[in-house]
Amino acid sequence: MTETDDKTTHFGFQTVDEGAKAGMVHGVFTKVASKYDVMNDAMSFGIHRIWKDAMMDWLAPRPGQRLLDVAGGTGDVSFRFLKRAPGAHATVCDMTESMLVEGRQRAEAASMADALDWVVGDAMALPFADNSFDVYTISFGIRNVTRIGDALSEAYRVLRPGGRLMVLEFSQLPNPAMQKAYDLYSFNVIPVMGQVIANDRDSYQYLVESIRKFPDQERFAAMISEAGFDQVKYRNLTMGVAALHSGWKL
Repeated sequence: MTETDDKTTHFGFQTVDEGAKAGMVHGVFTKVASKYDVMNDAMSFGIHRIWKDAMMDWLAPRPGQRLLDVAGGTGDVSFRFLKRAPGAHATVCDMTESMLVEGRQRAEAASMADALDWVVGDAMALPFADNSFDVYTISFGIRNVTRIGDALSEAYRVLRPGGRLMVLEFSQLPNPAMQKAYDLYSFNVIPVMGQVIANDRDSYQYLVESIRKFPDQERFAAMISEAGFDQVKYRNLTMGVAALHSGWKL
């Protein structure tokens, strides 16, 4: 879990007061916003694009659906969704306004402006009515939430009956030797990339640490079920470097 009984939580490998984490995460993503897409490509060698396409393949967007893309940042997932679902609408919700500003400046945003909303909001207290959306997605964002259970409960609340949750997040490799090799890459290469590309080593050190603190596939699936979702399943991507979790509000 990301929290303890005395109202502390993890910020990477640091233990911090619960109330402080959101501001600290906000600071990280404010600093990296302008280089966020470039760093995603560099850190994953572009594989994050394949993962997001795999997300859309499993999600199978349908015309006319309403998507809420939480921690949607620069709009990657929403753009993919809208391209596959004519007449659909996407709301990108993120707590960091500078990420949304970067998203609005992308070429896709201009061509899809009528089908897109950009909203500053907190995953643990979404500014939307109950039963408002057909699909809820969150990609590489839920591990940064202070109380993951609260975010999942909010996802359940804003989805319509029959709505679907899909989470794309970094996860754990089932093979210990492979996990060790991946950790060596993550801790020794990614922060250096952050320094070289974004002039920000500390933010990417946090991002690597936050991956290691996130629940593994089975535990996270259990948390989704605890929030009320049915038919909870997951699929590993790239041997478990990332995982897709799916659940339905029935």
